[in-house]
Amino acid sequence: MYKLIFAMRDVLYLEEIEQAEALLKPQRIEVLRQLAEPRSCTEVAERLDQTQQRVYYHVRKLVEAGLVAKVAERKVRGIQEGVYQASARSYWLSPRLVGRIGLRRTRDTLSLGHLLDLMEEVQADVAALDPATGELPSLGVSGEIRVPAERRQEFLTDLQTVLQDLFTRYGGAEGDAFKLAVACYPKESTPDD
Repeated sequence: MYKLIFAMRDVLYLEEIEQAEALLKPQRIEVLRQLAEPRSCTEVAERLDQTQQRVYYHVRKLVEAGLVAKVAERKVRGIQEGVYQASARSYWLSPRLVGRIGLRRTRDTLSLGHLLDLMEEVQADVAALDPATGELPSLGVSGEIRVPAERRQEFLTDLQTVLQDLFTRYGGAEGDAFKLAVACYPKESTPDD
């Protein structure tokens, strides 16, 4: 095992088509998984039962795309051998890679289009957080609420009121800035429902 100082990100947000192309090859994904821990191409080749040259080719493409980093070198039988590690634990593909196909319908706060835009924004914001700052104060809450059809508008109004109260109470100019995004959408029915 190698003692290395390398700040692996939690998430790497891929916004360039070249990065997506480099990543989305089954053999490269397997190489990338092996590089969750620092390893040489020789070690990865042995684990995947591949030739060292083939693994090096994939590692080089991943390094060029910024998906893998060379974290050390060592001398093996008189030759310098690189040690590589994945740049992140997760890789997210930006929806902007494909771009928007056609126009979204109405963009009021109750539309699905608005929710999709919000999710893209949250995804980009989370990916941009700097892991070098240590543990970041955050909160993730998920749950299911059942609302009869005749009370839907009442529920949405109550939710909006509670959130507006929080924005009013904590919306001053002092203190750390936190972004709050709430998504409320119908759950797809399953046979157990």
